[in-house]
Amino acid sequence: MSLALARKYRPRNFATVAVQSHVANTLKGAIARGRVAHGYLLCGPRGTGKTTLARVLAMALNCERRGEPELQGEPCGQCASCQRIWSGSASLDVVEIDAASNGGVADARELRERAMYAPSGDDRYKVYIVDEAHMLSRDAWNALLKVLEEPPPRVVFVFATTEAQKVLGTVVSRLQRFDLKRIGPAEIRERLAAVLTEEGVRFEDDALGMIARAADGGLRDALSLTDQVLSLGETAEVTSERVTVALGLIPDDEYIALLDVILERRAADIFGLVQRQADAGVDFTLLLAGLGRLLRALLAVTMGGQPPELSDRVRIALDERKGRVSTGDLVRMLHALLEIEPMYRKSGQPQLLLETLLVRFALLDRTVELEEVLKGFGAGGHEDPPPRRVAHESRVASAHALPPTPPPAVAPALPNSAPMSAPAVFTPPPPSRTATQQAAAEAAAQQIAAASAPASRAIAPEPRRTGGGSPTLEQVKAQWSRVAQTLRTNGRGMVAEAVQRLVPMQVSPEGALTLGYAPADDTFAMAVDRARADMIAVLQDTLPGLTTFTLHVNAGAAPASSAAARPTSKRLTAHDVQQQRTEQIAAKDPLLEAAVRVLDLELLD
Repeated sequence: MSLALARKYRPRNFATVAVQSHVANTLKGAIARGRVAHGYLLCGPRGTGKTTLARVLAMALNCERRGEPELQGEPCGQCASCQRIWSGSASLDVVEIDAASNGGVADARELRERAMYAPSGDDRYKVYIVDEAHMLSRDAWNALLKVLEEPPPRVVFVFATTEAQKVLGTVVSRLQRFDLKRIGPAEIRERLAAVLTEEGVRFEDDALGMIARAADGGLRDALSLTDQVLSLGETAEVTSERVTVALGLIPDDEYIALLDVILERRAADIFGLVQRQADAGVDFTLLLAGLGRLLRALLAVTMGGQPPELSDRVRIALDERKGRVSTGDLVRMLHALLEIEPMYRKSGQPQLLLETLLVRFALLDRTVELEEVLKGFGAGGHEDPPPRRVAHESRVASAHALPPTPPPAVAPALPNSAPMSAPAVFTPPPPSRTATQQAAAEAAAQQIAAASAPASRAIAPEPRRTGGGSPTLEQVKAQWSRVAQTLRTNGRGMVAEAVQRLVPMQVSPEGALTLGYAPADDTFAMAVDRARADMIAVLQDTLPGLTTFTLHVNAGAAPASSAAARPTSKRLTAHDVQQQRTEQIAAKDPLLEAAVRVLDLELLD
C-alpha cells in the first residue's frame, strides 16, 4: 500500500515547514535557549501545518541528540524517537488526542490525571497534542484550567484548532498563541513542483496552478488533490486536462464563453449555456465562484493591473476583452455576486437564481445611472438638461371626464412668455356620462379655451425703472417670483425651490444683489451657490442690470416661503414630488396649465 504524499512529505524539522517561519523560528529558538513554555495554542485554517508543527516540537523535545550545538533546536529526524513521533506510532511520551471524539469533561479529567505521570526519562518531555481543540466543551476546559496554569515538570500541552474564537479566554491567557497563515497559491505550486520532481512525475505549470487554487490555502489539501490526479490515467503525469477531469473543475473555455455572452449582450443565449452546465452535472456554486474570479481578474486588467494566478490562455483572453466593458459595470457585477451569495447557498432553485443574475449582467447596458438622473433634475452640474417633450412625459388622467374632442391644436404663443413645447396629450378614460356630467365637461372645455386665448391671460407688467443701471430693491422683490418660475421652466426645479427660500436684501449700484437666508436654510443657500452660473443667467435675463449675487446669513430673517417659515422641516413625500413635477410640466404649456387648474388633473406617470 503506497503512502499518501501528504504523509510521505510531512516536514521533519522546523526549516521545512512551508510559510509558517514566524512560528517555526520562535519554537526552535525556545528549544535552543531552554525557554519552552508549558502550553501552546496553534490557530489557523486546515492544512496549514498545525499538527505538523506540534509533532516537530515533540520530536525536538525528545530527540536523542537534543542539545548538540549544530542542531540549534532542530530535531535530527533520524533517531528512533524522532522516527516514532514523525510516523505517528505509539510513544510513551507523546500522546495525540482528537477532541472531536474526546471532548467531554470525563476525557478532560482523564487527561489531567495522566499528565501527573512523569516522562519515561529524565531528559525527556511529555507532550500532549490535542487536535480540534475547539470541540472541547466548556466543562472540559474548566477541568483543565488548573493543570494548564501549574502543570507538572516537563509536561507540554499543544492545542490545535481552526476556530480559535471558540476557545475560552481564560484558557488562551494561560497559553502562548500562534496564528498560522494561509498558504498562497505561489507557495503551494512551488511545493508541489518540488514533490513531483522528487517523485519523477511530469507536470504542467498551469495544472499546478489549478490544483493550488482548488486547495484554497491548504498544502495538505493540495497534496491530496495531487494524489487524486495521479490516480487517473495510465501514465503518471499532471496535466490541465487530467486536473479538470479528476477534480470536476469547469474548463476555462466555458468561463470565457460565458463572459462573451455577457459582454455581447446576448441574454437569450444564457439559458442554453447554463442548461449545458446543468446537464454536465456542474456544481453551480463552483460556477458562480469561478465567474467571480474571472470578473475580478478582468477588472484588474481593465484598470491596468496584473492579477496573479492566471493561465496564459485566460490572460490573453482578458487582454482582448478589457476594452469592451467599463470598470463601473464590472464593479456592479461583482457587487451583485456578493449580494446573491448568501441567498444562493440556501435556495432550492440555484439554476434559476444563476440565470436571473446572468441576464441582469447581459442587460446592464439598459440601466440608468444615478448621475444621469440627477443631471436630469438639474442637480448634477451647471448645464441645462436637454429640452423634454411634454407629450411623451405627461400622461395625465382627469378626475372629471372630458368630452370627446379632436386632437388638441397647438396654442399660439403668448406675449412675454416662454416658448411653448409640444402640446400635452390627454388620455382620459371613456366612462359613460350623465346629463349633469356632460354639462360640467362642456363648461370646463369652455374655460380651457378661454384660458388659452391670448387676450384672456393677464400678464403682470414689470415695474418701471427709475433710471438706467441696476434695478431697485423693490423692483427685484416684485420680480423675484419670476426668477423662480424661469428656473423651474428651464428644468432647474430644485434650484427654483431653493430660490424661494432666499430674500433680496440689497442691490449695489454695480448690480450686485445680496440675498439673505435664515440659518436653518443653509442647505438651500448652498444649492443656489452651486448653480451660480444658471442663477446669474436668469437674473440678467429677468432683471437687466444685475451682474452677480452674494449670500448672507440673516439670523433675524424668516425664510421667504411659507413652507420654510415652519419651525420644523417637512419630509418630502411621493405626493409632493408628483405635485412639483406636475407644476413643472404645466408651466411649459398654457393649455396644459389651464387644464390642470380647472379640472384638477393629476400626473400619473
